[in-house]
Amino acid sequence: MYKPRFNMKRAVLVFRQFGNKGYSLFACLGREVVCSVLSVTTLTYASAESISTHPVVTDSAAMTTAREMVLEEVSVTGSRAPLTKSQAARMVTVLDRADIAQAPVQSVNDLLKYAIGVDVRQRGPIGAQTDISIRGGTSEQIILLLNGINICDPQTGHNAMDLPVDLSDIVRIEVIEGPAGRIYGTSSLVGAVNIVTDVRDQSLQLHAEGGSFGYGNVGARYSLTSYLSPLTSSFTSSFSANYSRSDGWSRSKAGRLNTDFSGAKGFYQGRYEDDAMQLNWHLGLADKGFGSSTFWASPKWQADEQYEHTTKWFSAIQGRTKRGLLHLNASVYWNQNRDRYEGYRGQAEKMKYNYNRTDVYGVSVGGYFDWRAGRTAFGAELRNEDLVSGNLGEPLSQTHHIKGTDRDYTLGVNRTNISGYLEHNILLDQVTVSAGLVAVKNTWSNMNMTVYPGIDVSYRPTSRWKLHASYNTSLRMPSFTEMYYKLQGYSADPHLKPEEMQALELGGTIHYSLFTIHSTFWYHHGSNMIDWIMDTSKGDEAEWQSVNHTTINSIGLEAGAQLSIVNYQISINYSYIHQDKQQEANLVSQYALEYLRHKLVAKAQWQLTKRLSLGVNLRWQDRVGAYTDFDGQVHDYEPYTLVDTKLTWTQTKWKAYVETNNLFDTSYRDYGMVTQPGRWLTAGFSISL
Repeated sequence: MYKPRFNMKRAVLVFRQFGNKGYSLFACLGREVVCSVLSVTTLTYASAESISTHPVVTDSAAMTTAREMVLEEVSVTGSRAPLTKSQAARMVTVLDRADIAQAPVQSVNDLLKYAIGVDVRQRGPIGAQTDISIRGGTSEQIILLLNGINICDPQTGHNAMDLPVDLSDIVRIEVIEGPAGRIYGTSSLVGAVNIVTDVRDQSLQLHAEGGSFGYGNVGARYSLTSYLSPLTSSFTSSFSANYSRSDGWSRSKAGRLNTDFSGAKGFYQGRYEDDAMQLNWHLGLADKGFGSSTFWASPKWQADEQYEHTTKWFSAIQGRTKRGLLHLNASVYWNQNRDRYEGYRGQAEKMKYNYNRTDVYGVSVGGYFDWRAGRTAFGAELRNEDLVSGNLGEPLSQTHHIKGTDRDYTLGVNRTNISGYLEHNILLDQVTVSAGLVAVKNTWSNMNMTVYPGIDVSYRPTSRWKLHASYNTSLRMPSFTEMYYKLQGYSADPHLKPEEMQALELGGTIHYSLFTIHSTFWYHHGSNMIDWIMDTSKGDEAEWQSVNHTTINSIGLEAGAQLSIVNYQISINYSYIHQDKQQEANLVSQYALEYLRHKLVAKAQWQLTKRLSLGVNLRWQDRVGAYTDFDGQVHDYEPYTLVDTKLTWTQTKWKAYVETNNLFDTSYRDYGMVTQPGRWLTAGFSISL
């Protein structure tokens, strides 16, 4: 459904060369022609410098091929410097606005299920609790970004998808598969997901939907643009708000709700732009409470009425220059994550609630410049992660009061990550080479400054073919939960080592007017990989322990095809993964050794009439791994097939739709003892004014 973007264009007659050459189209006019409005009017939304949507602006000092800009292209690339899609040396999977509109989903989490290299494991639907991983990794091993800003929670990756944005805010989601250390530094061990929002022209959007299990969702979005002076500067703001809730699909043994959820989110984004610079800023809030059923239960602790409440704040200011030989960019951000976990819902006297608050501060400065040898990018980032907690970390010298309670935060951890990067891109007619390194030092582990290099190469023998190869490395610091969680059958190790990854990748894409075919082969060599394991031979004394596996070697294959004929679009994608580290007798892995060996995603989209369209999505998954039930019996995960559909009626200003998730009411498990919901029906509408 979601295809890698290699910019394999159809054979259309296009005047591409507008540089200062004798055969340039405008040379025959005998005068200078300035094309300056296009980049403002058609490429206005901002996002990450490395995988984003900026026009490629170059200067007279640039090498020839770099300054010949393809006007209809935008920048989608896994590099530090902005490159067009055709120049990009690394594969980036893009889920664009059309994909979002067609998909039978209610959250970003659900949307990512259809990206072939992404593993989405949910303990609850509609994003109640979701783990996202890439290419056999874990939820802790990917970096999640909002408009290029790192929003990972160092406490735990389990709540990383508590996002402040609504689907209507998003213009694209970009997925980089494989280590991205030289692009994003720590956390990007096996990949990155960048969510790009937009500040569009003035509009008002309203939407509402409801469905099975008491599900309801209402939201609104408003955008406003002010031109401070004609065609030279503008100020744009966008506001959105959303509320959703559900009774959940299951009940506890006592007959009470235990998978219900409710939450609200709000997001403000602004932009100022003139001829010399662009400033972007955002402020977001995500507040949610959800029944955690048996999400964190074990044979030793069989609680089925757990509950969790999270509150997250996101803020950032980003700026970039648009003139001169040296293009500079900078960002400052602050994210806060608050979490209250109830082992027994509403029964603090039975088990004290766990409270955590994480504040993350970051600042980065960088830039790039063009010269005869290509395009060079450089920069540095400082990121401070501070946790205060009731049960994670080391004793604090000074306690902090927990707002709304009679308790204090007594434990905590503080660490600072410092990184610097250097990258160079060689841009030729048929070849792009992007090579660089990141140097990283983290204060908590007392690690020395360590260098992680990478190189990506793409070759375009014709306009229809693209071949790519890469070698990349990365690292990840352990989360605070992996180092310190020691409650109810869990025992963490505070001396865990950072994970490290080396990866090779080879692939190619061919595109013709009606079809696209792509395939990729990859190899990962992971050192000191972190996982939670349990020795079931210990019976009632068994507990989950965080450990460093020595090494894990993985190989994988991804392949897919897409066919588009008039009113029909059909695509099919498949991935295969094999790891050489097998589970030992009596040992059960919770994450690292549980991966999707097989995943198949197929999509068919029909335009039935001018107004009516039908989409059918199929997913087949076969997971390696096992789980232990409350009786101590070990069960292998069973493969399953899910079919989702969406029927949409579209008018100029509004649309209405009916969605069905798990059409055939399949019973399946994606995590341990948590049975997933059956058939889920949703109906809704949206209006644009």
